[in-house]
Amino acid sequence: MFVLENGAKKGEDPRLQAISQAIRVVPHFPKQGIMFQDITTLLLDHNAFKHAVDIFVDRYRDMDISVVAGEVISEKYVLEYGTDCLELHVGAVQSSERVIIIDDLVATGGTLSAAIRLLEVAGAEVVECACVIGLSDLKVGSKLNGKPLYILLEPRQAENGY
Repeated sequence: MFVLENGAKKGEDPRLQAISQAIRVVPHFPKQGIMFQDITTLLLDHNAFKHAVDIFVDRYRDMDISVVAGEVISEKYVLEYGTDCLELHVGAVQSSERVIIIDDLVATGGTLSAAIRLLEVAGAEVVECACVIGLSDLKVGSKLNGKPLYILLEPRQAENGY
């Protein structure tokens, strides 16, 4: 359990334990060897979800960020087990608006790098990327085009040892 990139370090913020415990681990899903981190259980745990939101709010409260989530522009990207596509409504961000991208889990950085490209095509300035769960051996810096990555937690292992 940790926060990476200028956040609270392990043991400094008691909210991290509640957040971590609220995340269900599904072994070998969607394929053998992947420990799927299901945040649905985090979303259903009012207190733990509030802790996660509060940590992000505390971090970004003083930043001048303009975020708005018709016609769309899209960016395709590759996942570790398939492909996907992000879409953004045309006009959802204006030229030179500052945005933060927050994802549930970052494994390879592919989704975030696609989101950065998409938002930059739309004219936005991506200030920082953040996620609830990030792999401890992340080497995504080059994929994120120099954007900082703020991570709340490492993935949990399944309770039964998988």
